Amino acid sequence: MPSSPAFSSSWLALTAAALLAACSPTFNWREVQVAESGLIALLPCKPDRANRALPLGAESVQVDMAGCEAGGATFAIAHASAKGPEQAEAWLNAWHAATRGQLGEAQMTEGPASVQRATATPAPLRLDAQPKQQGAAPVQVLWFAQSQKDGSVALYQATVLGRPSSAEAPKTFFEGLRLP
Repeated sequence: MPSSPAFSSSWLALTAAALLAACSPTFNWREVQVAESGLIALLPCKPDRANRALPLGAESVQVDMAGCEAGGATFAIAHASAKGPEQAEAWLNAWHAATRGQLGEAQMTEGPASVQRATATPAPLRLDAQPKQQGAAPVQVLWFAQSQKDGSVALYQATVLGRPSSAEAPKTFFEGLRLP
């Protein structure tokens, strides 16, 4: 059967597109600096960036965010800057409580976490939640802080929302967080 030039070029274009899709990894890990605080995060895709005001206790706090979606999950880092340790602890407690409140009746496990160079107070905290609703996305959250040279405290919330297609992706994300 003779092939027409239109068929041949369409076939080549389709084949090339299929090969490119096959070669592109689902998780294309890259180092990303978060805010000016110096945190380096390992994200599985090129992040979008945004900032917004977040109510933390009685205050409205400016939060910078970087995140992206890859392999069926969202990976994100949020950052805020507190004036000192007392404010940092109050804000992280409020951030933690707000997150727990949003998760409603999800089955949650939480406990201490370890992040190199993070402050001992407020201490790093990890939360894993599985919502009770059928099909609802699981959530993994890590909160931590670091004292800055000017006396302020950088606060962070690292989140994985969803079930990534690679079971190793959340571990890679959380272990890829590096404080200066």
